[in-house]
Amino acid sequence: MEKTVWVLLGRKAGDNNQVLALAEALGWPYEEKRIQARGWELLPHLLLRVTLAGIDRRASSPLSPPWPDMVISAGRRNEPVARWIRRRTGGRTRLVHIGRPWAPLDCYDLIVTTPQYFLPERDNVLHNTLPLHRVRSDRVAAAARRLQPELAALPHPLTTVLIGGDSGPFVFTPDKGRRLAEGVNRLVAQTGGSVLVTDSRRTSAAAAAAFRNALKVPAAAYWWDLDNSDRENPYLAYLGLGERFVVTGESMSMLAEAAAMGRPLYLFDPGDPPGVWWLRARNFRHQPLSHRLAMRLAPLRMRRDVGRIQQALVDAGRARWLEQAPELIAQGEDWYRAVEADSGAELERTAQRVRLMMGIT
Repeated sequence: MEKTVWVLLGRKAGDNNQVLALAEALGWPYEEKRIQARGWELLPHLLLRVTLAGIDRRASSPLSPPWPDMVISAGRRNEPVARWIRRRTGGRTRLVHIGRPWAPLDCYDLIVTTPQYFLPERDNVLHNTLPLHRVRSDRVAAAARRLQPELAALPHPLTTVLIGGDSGPFVFTPDKGRRLAEGVNRLVAQTGGSVLVTDSRRTSAAAAAAFRNALKVPAAAYWWDLDNSDRENPYLAYLGLGERFVVTGESMSMLAEAAAMGRPLYLFDPGDPPGVWWLRARNFRHQPLSHRLAMRLAPLRMRRDVGRIQQALVDAGRARWLEQAPELIAQGEDWYRAVEADSGAELERTAQRVRLMMGIT
């Protein structure tokens, strides 16, 4: 028996991809509800909790009957909306939240979480190793076939480099862009070949330029600050064509999608080198400063440490640090071993858990 599902979409692409991935995996009819939060939404969220006061209802999708059997949400801004919907149905609508909710955990029927959050083991909390994603092997293979003729002149092996940007405590500076390029140069100097590079919307133009200027090996690239109005991002094709990956470690989505390819994966540490953090002016920006205060002062379950995902990948033998690449390649690069419980298997496990929650076996 099929259930009706609403997925709440907000401003963060990573959150949206996760809720859509789960909705698609369930195979039930679902409706996208785009939620436009107001800039001051945090105040009514904290004071009223179950409310639509923090969203712009005119700019958001209509929220009216017939109500769904289930709502899938992610992100703080959509939490009050999901709980408001359930209140309208007298508690009939089941709530699934992805990530780490601000509300008490027992407000949700199921919470799907990952290691960067410090959530406890509970009956309504499902722990995965990586975020859910929508990258399917057939889509990747098709995109790779379409682009391959354009890249025929590039020497192999192909190393795909995925570059993120500022996130939480991480500020991706031009110096880090340069250091990433130098690490890629060293890797390709040993193996030969060329690189396929794409950055993200979060990559600053200065950091992207620093990487471009320091890269000294053959490359094909897509840059958001240069190309986004001219052509489609070849991200999926680069996933399919890459024979190994280098990924900036702050991007959970990029890490999950690269890890799903089943090929050697090297992580670039986007953190600052050891030193006194307050001597770096960039650490006083809103995100780095608020993250540091939260890690020191907030309750454990309200903290977030992306380094835990990076370390989990390394511990499982699914990734290594970019600095280790020269030594590992000299040894034959046979360190990599695919792990059965990959992100694709976790997506199906999550979908099955939701089906059981809804009484469908």
